[in-house]
Amino acid sequence: MVTKIIVRDGGSVLPNDIRVRFGIEDGAILLAEAGEDGILLRPDDAAIVDGYEVEMYTPERKAEFFLNNAMDTEDYRWARAEVQRMGLNPDDIPHDPIVG
Repeated sequence: MVTKIIVRDGGSVLPNDIRVRFGIEDGAILLAEAGEDGILLRPDDAAIVDGYEVEMYTPERKAEFFLNNAMDTEDYRWARAEVQRMGLNPDDIPHDPIVG
C-alpha cells in the first residue's frame, strides 16, 4: 500500500489507518531509514524518552497482553472483543485461552 504524506514545516501527518495498524500514538518516536528506493519510516521498538528506555508495543503485543492477563471468563471475553476492535483475530495471537 502506498500513501501520500504532505510535509509541512519539517513535520508530517500519517493517515489514521496506518497509525492504528502500527500502534503509533501522538508523541511516538519513528525511525527514518534512508535506502536506495527511498525512506522507510517505522516505529522505534526501544525509544529513549526523558532519559528512560521505553518499549513501543505493536498491536499484536498489546493484544497478547490483553488476552494473557484476563483473570476470568468475563475479562477474557472483554479481551477478545478488544483485540477484534484492534482489527486482529484473537485466535492468531499466542495466548492461553480461558474457557468457561
